[in-house]
Formats: sequence, C-alpha cells, structure tokens
Amino acid sequence: MKHSESTFEGYENLPLYYQSWLPEGEAKAVLVIVHGFGEHSGRYMNVVNKLLPQGFAVYGFDHRGHGKSPGQRGHIMHWEEFPEDVRCFLEVVQEDQKGKPLFLYGHSLGGLIVLNYVITNPQGLKGVIASGPLLSQPGISPVLLLLSKVMSKIWPGFSIDTKLDVNTISRDPEVIKAYEQDPLVHSMASARFGTEMSAATEWTQAHADKIALPLLIVHGAADVLVDPQGSADFFEKVTFNDKERIVYPEGRHESHNDIDREKVLQDIFSWLGKHT
Repeated sequence: MKHSESTFEGYENLPLYYQSWLPEGEAKAVLVIVHGFGEHSGRYMNVVNKLLPQGFAVYGFDHRGHGKSPGQRGHIMHWEEFPEDVRCFLEVVQEDQKGKPLFLYGHSLGGLIVLNYVITNPQGLKGVIASGPLLSQPGISPVLLLLSKVMSKIWPGFSIDTKLDVNTISRDPEVIKAYEQDPLVHSMASARFGTEMSAATEWTQAHADKIALPLLIVHGAADVLVDPQGSADFFEKVTFNDKERIVYPEGRHESHNDIDREKVLQDIFSWLGKHT
C-alpha cells in the first residue's frame, strides 16, 4: 500500500485535506470516497483494505468543517460548497489517475452529496455508490430542526449539538469505541447547514429521474439515523435501467463498519467489478 496525504483547493480556494491509498502496481480503477456528517475520510479503512488488493486506487477528502480540513465544524453557508468541493477533488484525482475508470462512493451526508452531484455532473464517472444516503429528514430532534430553521435566517453560524447516538452507527462494539475515542469526530451542525441540507434533500429526491449513471444503494434495514424509506423512494424514481439497491436485515447506519461488513464489502466489490 502506498498512502499519501496532501491538500487541494476546494470551492472558493479553501484548502481541504485529502489522502490516497494506491496499490503497488498500476491501478485498474479508482474509488473516491465522500464521507458522512461529523466524521472524516480516515474512517473507511474497511473499504480501502477490501479494494486495494484488487487493484483499486482509493481517494478520500475531509469536508470543510470536518476532520483535518479547516472551517467551523459542521457549517456551510450554501449547499453548493459541498458538490463544488467534490468537483474540485475529482479534477485532482483525474489528473493523478488519467484514463482510469472512476467511481464515486458517498456515505450518509456523503451519499446525498454524491447523488446530488451526479444528477447534473455525470461526466467522467463510471458509476455511483450511495451508502445509507441521507434522503429524508435525519433522526434528530424535531425541536433542533425547528431551531435550525429559525436561527438560519438571523444567525446562520449558530452551532447546534445534534447529540448523535453513537450506538446507532454499528453493532460492533469496537467500532463504537473507536468512534467515541476519535478526536476528529464531532456532532456539531450550524443552523444554515441544517436548512441547506433539508433543501438539498428535497431537490435530490425531486430529480431522481435525472440519474444517468449505474447506481448502487446499500442500506441497513435498522438504520435509525437515516430512514431507509428515503433511499427506497429515491430508488423507485430512478428511471436509469442499471440500478441496484441492497438492504441488510438488522443493519445499522454504517454498513461498511457493521458486523456483517464482509458481505457488504463483497457486494460493493462485485458491483464495481461488473462495471469496471
């Protein structure tokens, strides 16, 4: 494994942290990971360790306000900051891996971001994978959602603790422990982040029929953070023939980090293999 870390210029020239994991030989394809809310690109080693021996290069970056990237934790002023950061990062990856089949993989908030992105920017991509994509209102207090709407207009950067229940992400106690001890993890979201995310969710659901890329959705049936019904509704509205949705009985939010992750990772690898 060849691991490297660097930064790239995201939307409006904000320097964002990224890392890559490259196979020893020539990469046959590339997977770009877009992580979820409150976490960072370093939490996807199960995906990296599955794909790297099979000749895949894996890249991931930390969103603004997340991980090792700068910015107020969990804050954006406009939704476009997220998909534009993805666009900027893909340019870096494409320059680094010229001509290689390129796939986007997004989890949770990252799942919403990548689906939102490919609806209008499918160029240069071979397919998109959405893991537990945030396609409905997240499982947080309705009071916090209401507060977010009010404060977004008068104090956009007002920060709210979402009080995420770590036990909902996985059934693996080691994953829970690692999450709790991770200094790069946070649960803060700004008022404007909340309203921008809600608007993006509605827009993405409304334009599902514009998806024109091979699509894989994976979702845990027992995900209480992101209702699986949201991804089911989205999937039904996708008219592109090459689509697949896999639901894991009793699965929690982070399918790639849950106790049945070997099956999840094999399903992802098999899908990638069919589309490479």
